[in-house]
Amino acid sequence: MKYLLALAALLTAATTIQQASAQQQPWVADRRYGEGMGIRAGDLELHPGISGEFGYDSNYFQRAPSEDVAGALRLRVSPHLTLSTLGAQRRGEAGVGAPPTVNFQAGLFADYNEFFATESKFADDISGQRNLEGGANLKLDIFPERPFGIDIHGGFTRVVDPSNSAILDSAFDRDTIVVGPGINWRPGGGMFEWRLGYQYTYNVFERTAYKNLNNSEHQLETSGRWRFFPRTAVLYDAEYAFTNYSAARTQNNGEALRARMGLNGLVTNRFSVLAMLGWAQSYYDNTVAPPQNYDDLIAATEIKYFILPQASLDPTGATLGLSSIALGYTRDFRGSYLGDFTQNDRGYLTLEYFAAGSVLLSLQGGLAQVSYPQSFAPGGGVALNPSFSEVRADASLFGEYRFSDSIAMNSTLRFDGNLSDSILRTDPTNVTSVDNLKFSRFQAWLGLRWFM
Repeated sequence: MKYLLALAALLTAATTIQQASAQQQPWVADRRYGEGMGIRAGDLELHPGISGEFGYDSNYFQRAPSEDVAGALRLRVSPHLTLSTLGAQRRGEAGVGAPPTVNFQAGLFADYNEFFATESKFADDISGQRNLEGGANLKLDIFPERPFGIDIHGGFTRVVDPSNSAILDSAFDRDTIVVGPGINWRPGGGMFEWRLGYQYTYNVFERTAYKNLNNSEHQLETSGRWRFFPRTAVLYDAEYAFTNYSAARTQNNGEALRARMGLNGLVTNRFSVLAMLGWAQSYYDNTVAPPQNYDDLIAATEIKYFILPQASLDPTGATLGLSSIALGYTRDFRGSYLGDFTQNDRGYLTLEYFAAGSVLLSLQGGLAQVSYPQSFAPGGGVALNPSFSEVRADASLFGEYRFSDSIAMNSTLRFDGNLSDSILRTDPTNVTSVDNLKFSRFQAWLGLRWFM
């Protein structure tokens, strides 16, 4: 496969991190849903769990309707484990009134995927896709409820991402390593909070064809809040990041600066509002191709309605409930493997309902416009594609019923798609060498899990 064809196909990979996060099972992505009573071991809590799911995937390779769309039956087994210091409830039961000196949390998770073709002509392509994804994370807070504190976090994630050719050597499988420390200042009993942190991220492509896209990012970040009402605060955040590609690179190195300020909090016992507005600017170099830079607004807004009203606006009262409806919009940009960056404008709607500790419903949906600047062929700066935009849609419905405190049955329905006829040139010397990026993909899963 020519490199330019691979680069064009990587347009899919450029947005896969966000998609993979959205498709992660709720019990892995959110501890509130995933953990049960746990097992106490001294001053630590252990929360093991495992799930098994069987499902159908209508278009695993995310191919255009004009291509050979391959469906698959899938079996997914997902063990997970978290280890942490005692939570607030167990600390209260133990009669420990003083705030802890250290809060610690670590997690492990994995997904083993087995595939079965729904059509015999795709049997070899589909069965060869069996894989193992997974990751680990760690967070350490030192003096978490004191005026001064330190935090350290780290993580590793392996993402399996096939190309639409189904050739394993063309897959975009990659590993991401993240690590970083931070210092925290909380004067006035937590009415004001400020954090200064650093994060290092390393992205490694596993296939030889994409090793020149390996990259590292150094990010200096600061954030804080000033709580002027019990549950309402002014927020701000800013970051400076530098992205550096491998020595034999085909992408421009670059810097990015962004800053936002806004408001977050309960307006009434049923409504909360988040409103963040800021500006971002990128500074890509001119080593590989003519740079394309972002210089525009960034924003995040959300209105959330709590189905069960909060008992009190006092922060010492009941914690925020799990049952809610939210409507929001985000605008941001991120680095891209096609061109220098993408701009993402996305509106979304979510519904979370957790009743009597037994029934969980989660409905999420979004519509996004993903915009790309002009892109150039690596080396020589030959124009490859003009600027263009795509409309992407995603929706998911997750439901779970808990038979007991440790056994639950669940079901998931999901749709992902590129609704635009995005025809991308893959070779600047051949106008007929193009790739259609339009696709639609449905998934349906039925599963059973055990958790503690």
